[in-house]
Amino acid sequence: MKKITINTLMAWKQEGRKFASATAYDASFAQLFESQEMPVLLVGDSLGMVLQGKSDTLSVTVEDIAYHTRSVRAGSPHCLLMADMPFMSYATPEDACKNAAVLMQAGANMVKLEGGAWLAETVTKLTQRAVPVCAHLA
Repeated sequence: MKKITINTLMAWKQEGRKFASATAYDASFAQLFESQEMPVLLVGDSLGMVLQGKSDTLSVTVEDIAYHTRSVRAGSPHCLLMADMPFMSYATPEDACKNAAVLMQAGANMVKLEGGAWLAETVTKLTQRAVPVCAHLA
């Protein structure tokens, strides 16, 4: 599979091309997804429930996401890899920048966060610092 970048996704959007993404937590599944040419993978904070047996995602840490991001990157070197920013890891723009750097250094190509209009400044600061953001804004 050829390396997937944000530019790849933008070109596909212009072409009207659809694609799938999947959540992965380890190298084995990432390698399987890459062998099937899955272009986008997410390391989600859902690992708290799926892997850690918790009842919610609140206890998932940046370090947890970084560990699994490194594992997924090892198994899928060509995918575009998104990493969830876990609960309270982006409470301030400064926190977001610091924690996004950890996830990008672990192998993420993009960070994902969720919230409302209060995140506009955070998204701006991240993108100004060359951190691509996938945001669910209400």
